[in-house]
Amino acid sequence: MAVCARLCGVGPSRGCRRRQQRRGPAETAAADSEPDTDPEEERIEAGAAALAGAGGGRGAGPSPPPRCSLLELPPELLVEIFASLPGTDLPSLAQVCTKFRRILHTDTIWRRRCREVLHRYRHILGLWQPDIGPYGGLLNVVVDGLFIIGWMYLPPHDPHVDDPMRFKPLFRVHLMERKSATVECMYGHRGPHNGHIQIVKKDEFSTKCNQTDHHRMSGGRQEEFRTWLREEWGRTLEDIFHEHMQELILMKFIYTSQYDNCLTYRRIYLPPSHPDDLIRPGLFKGTYGSHGLEIVMLSFHGKRARGTKITGDPNIPAGQQTVEIDLMHRIQLPDVESLRSFNELSRIVLEVREQVRQEQQQQEDGAEDGEGRAPQSPREPQRGPAQPSVELPAEKGGGPVDGEAAAAAAPAPEQPAQSGQGQPFVLPVGVSSRNEDYPRTCRMCFYGTGLIAGHGFTSPERTPGVFILFDEDRFGFIWLELKSFSLYSRVRATFRNAEAPSPQAFEEMLKNIQSLTS
Repeated sequence: MAVCARLCGVGPSRGCRRRQQRRGPAETAAADSEPDTDPEEERIEAGAAALAGAGGGRGAGPSPPPRCSLLELPPELLVEIFASLPGTDLPSLAQVCTKFRRILHTDTIWRRRCREVLHRYRHILGLWQPDIGPYGGLLNVVVDGLFIIGWMYLPPHDPHVDDPMRFKPLFRVHLMERKSATVECMYGHRGPHNGHIQIVKKDEFSTKCNQTDHHRMSGGRQEEFRTWLREEWGRTLEDIFHEHMQELILMKFIYTSQYDNCLTYRRIYLPPSHPDDLIRPGLFKGTYGSHGLEIVMLSFHGKRARGTKITGDPNIPAGQQTVEIDLMHRIQLPDVESLRSFNELSRIVLEVREQVRQEQQQQEDGAEDGEGRAPQSPREPQRGPAQPSVELPAEKGGGPVDGEAAAAAAPAPEQPAQSGQGQPFVLPVGVSSRNEDYPRTCRMCFYGTGLIAGHGFTSPERTPGVFILFDEDRFGFIWLELKSFSLYSRVRATFRNAEAPSPQAFEEMLKNIQSLTS
């Protein structure tokens, strides 16, 4: 109440203490715990009147003008006043009365504190990719109550690709202090401890733990590994019978644990969307065999779509383009019985690959023939039965005029794509899949290529495959050479401050994260 008395202009709380002395202990405790504002305001006004009357009785001069209570000020003015106070005073101020507590829930106050009090940290809000060798990651930095918190987002446990993302805090910054900010490392199992954040540049920052002993467990590295394995995979090492998978898991633990939350982060953006996109771009969880689930960013680039790894593995590291979809070459799958034959699917895909190769060769020859000559009209690409590209959103990169012209000239799409009912789908015999719970109908399929490489990203090669669009939130990819199937499911988490300022900035971001592991 002394805080309320000083804020309301009564001055020193001597009068309040005298009244408390006249009350008994029980009354004093009850009054101090009273949350309502009206009785408190009446007591303040009564005390002010008593002080004014006592002064006038002694003939000390004219009575002082009546003082205005903070409670009588409009909320807009109170927001301005509260926003200028030190952050350490705000929790106590919220306990004075319900009106103050309600005003202190105003987002304007905390946005201003984030700008003014922690101005040096304002650039770290948004999405980031940590530099953890080939493994990468996804960090979301947000304002959460009285803190700025860095949440690391993790895929669900393999192979449950449709389960929601998991997340854990890595660091937090207090929004309380006026000048210097307190940074805490949240890594490990012994609670918050001292940490540090360094802003390298606008789109890069680093974290450092100053008390790494808090990350250690009493049982040593074996206990740390068992705990990490339960969190990362949701199982024990004894449950994993595949020897190669055990080696990959142990390798990841040894590699990632050495960082001790001392990491460098680089900003990433969510892909921009366009009305003509095949589906809404964004982040997806995908199955990658013995490597488990990984996060992939699906983006559209004119006549092609790309899947870029946000998290990776020793074969294909984070930042690399894992799949590329040729939206100009749609594949018409055979009936279900024929599709069960891997040889039949392989024949169809390889025919499309040869067609793509011929078209690329024609374009190169046409470019060479046109050097030093008058420009000629481009030749029409060959149209085969597997290339009904007229119903594709392939012209969106050509600008409004080209896109509208293509839409006007295009025939109606095929019935499955138009109705959304889809066509039956089944994996060919011999194609392995980590998740057998894949959809049994698909909307459409396209020719694509998938990136494969040896351990350590050696001898990378793009190999043919099939992109299968199931619905708005799921797609798949059949790796023809590996006889493997990856199922992808949309990440449904909402990320703020993650939009690219321009399409050019997004393209530049993709180049930057890819160059780090090339």
